[in-house]
This record gives sequence, C-alpha cells and structure tokens, in this order.
Amino acid sequence: MSASESAIAAAEAHSAHNYHPLPIVVTSADGAWMTDVEGRRYLDMLAGYSALNFGHGNRRLLDAARAQLERVTLTSRAFYHDRFADFCAQLAQLCDMEMVLPMNTGAEAVETAVKTARKWGYRVKGVPDNMAKIVVAANNFHGRTTTVVSFSTDPEARADFGPYTPGFEIVPYGDLTAMEAALTENTVAVLLEPIQGEAGVLVPPPGYLPGVRRLTSDRNVLFIADEIQSGLGRTGKTFACEHEGVVPDMYVLGKALGGGVVPVSAVVSSSEVLGVYRPGEHGSTFGGNPLACAVALEVIAMLRTGEYQQRATELGEHLHHELGLLTGTGAVETVRGRGLWAGVDIAPSRGTGREISEQLLDRGVLVKDTHGSTIRIAPPLVISKEDLDWGLDQLRAVLTG
Repeated sequence: MSASESAIAAAEAHSAHNYHPLPIVVTSADGAWMTDVEGRRYLDMLAGYSALNFGHGNRRLLDAARAQLERVTLTSRAFYHDRFADFCAQLAQLCDMEMVLPMNTGAEAVETAVKTARKWGYRVKGVPDNMAKIVVAANNFHGRTTTVVSFSTDPEARADFGPYTPGFEIVPYGDLTAMEAALTENTVAVLLEPIQGEAGVLVPPPGYLPGVRRLTSDRNVLFIADEIQSGLGRTGKTFACEHEGVVPDMYVLGKALGGGVVPVSAVVSSSEVLGVYRPGEHGSTFGGNPLACAVALEVIAMLRTGEYQQRATELGEHLHHELGLLTGTGAVETVRGRGLWAGVDIAPSRGTGREISEQLLDRGVLVKDTHGSTIRIAPPLVISKEDLDWGLDQLRAVLTG
C-alpha cells in the first residue's frame, strides 16, 4: 500500500463514515496549494468551503495566532480578557451593527440566531409563548444540528434524525409571493443564505433580497442573513447582501472569520435584538476565546483594506467568463455564482460531479461535488491568475478532452 492508501485505510477503520472524502491525504499547505503525504502538489479550488478565503498558512494570521498562543488561549466567559472588547467592537463596526455574540462553529451561530429570534419575538414583538415561527428557504444549508436539519429539505441531512424541532416554515428560494404568504403575526424571522452554497451556489433572482427586506420590515420580522459561506470577501463584497444594497437585521458569520486557523463564528445585530439576553441564558466555553479573537481581529483588519474583495471581483469576473465558455461545449449545462465562487452543473454525458472531482484530483486540482451533478469552485482569494488559469485548463481538459 502507498502512504496515502495506508492512511486512508486507517482513517476508515477508526472514524465514523459521515464524510466521503476524495482519496488524498494532505500533509502541508501554503497559499492556494496543498501537498500530500507522497509529496504531490494540488491546487486547492475549494478553500475549506470558504473557511480559507485568505489562503493556507497566511503569515499575518499565523503571526497573530502565535503571538496570542504565548499569552493566553482560553479564559472561558467566566472572566473578561483583553482581546474580547476589541473583537466585538471591530466586528460590529465591520457589519455596521451594534452588538456581537461570539460562538465557535457556523452551526452554533445559526442555532444562536434561531434562539435570539425566538427570544426577541417573545420579549419585544409580543408573540405568544411557544408560538414563534421562522421562515426558511427550500434547499437551504445552515448546518447539521438537530434543530437545523429539522428545516432542511435534503433527505441525506434529515432522514433518521427525528423527531424534528417545530416552528419553521419552508418556502421556495427566490419566490417572493410564497414568502409573503408565509409571514404571519407569529413570524419572528426569515432566515436565508444570500447565495445558497451547498445547494450548488444558487444566486437568487434580482430583487429577491430587497423584496424580502421590504416584507420583513413591513411585518416587524427579523431578516437574518446566513453569510457563513458567502460573507467576508468571497463574492467581491464584504457581505453578499451588499450586491443588492440590502442590510439585514442580523448577520450569521463563521468559516473565514477564523481564517482557517481556528473555528470562530458570531451573530451580529442591534442592541435591541441581542440585548434580550441575560446572564445564563446562552453561552459557550470557547466562544470568544482569546486565541479566536486575536485571529478574527486580524481577519477584520485584512478585510478593511478592500484588497481581498477587489481580488474576488476581478478574478471572479475572469472565472465566470472562462466557465461560461464551457457551456457552449455541451459538457456544462449551467454555471452560477458570484465573485470567486461558482457552481458548475456537469452534463450527464460527461459524468457525475464526483467522477469529475476525481478526474481533477488526478490532474492536481481539488474541487468537491454536491447534489450529484454539480461541482463547486471556490479557490482562496489569494490565488494568482496564473494558478487559476492552470486549474481551469485542467477542468477544460477533463470536460472536453
């Protein structure tokens, strides 16, 4: 057996099979490139589902982490620490909001948003106890906790995990008429991805997000934007909502907020909304820890320069132009996305998304499939145009060769 085969066999023997990874065993990475245990290099065109927007081994982020590692890494929220106030203030400022509730993972942040919306509904809006409703969109992906899969329409994520948490109504994504019909006096929030990532990088129709913003404002309903994958530079703006001029009532953030170094997530909103909490009502031992705050503060500083958003815009235009050319070859049915983020629907005659991902792996390019026929492309924002073009050349060769 090769070193990779041996490591994969050991992993399969002692870990739950809740993932189906591509057969590569990574040992190091730098920028947009990964190296496996045999020394082969691969271009990373997935970036940890946007957790690695700033690339592998980013010096600024590693330096920030190292400096903090030498000082203090965890206090729990039983005490204040000297990085916490700056993190909350600067993240709130980046979002043009007032308050931050830090957690660790994206799923935790979504759960926090759900709890916050319900509590706001009871304390502020006056919804009767246990009657709060949250409207979500079909084909959503907000995590894999019990409550979150309760409002998933993906059978793989949902099946065999019941009984399910009540209080959610699912409407078609992009359908304003259905959204309006779903809002009632007991609706406390609408929870949406501005671009649906796991569904295949689905961009809503123009005017949809502004329409949701208008409906929620008119009905005194919170608009919660899950920007865990779409936010923090990925689409060419700090937040994907900005493309439509929309400001939600609450951002849910994660992934790139920790720079691919540590898990960091947060709910960011107004003092009216997050002010509903009292001590003991919600928390996390590691949420807002010193190490997480130090890394996230550096992420925020990097985003303030605008250079990563600009790279995503410029390279994204090039990416979508080149992918668009493939639709004329018969190998690709549809290309969607925004910025350095694309969903590519592969023609059935060319194979499944998994098969295309495996063929790209053989050529030194890493992507991941979703929902059978789609591959997702989301390279680190630090990727060079030359490397991006090389990766696209490999895709072109696989699909049209």
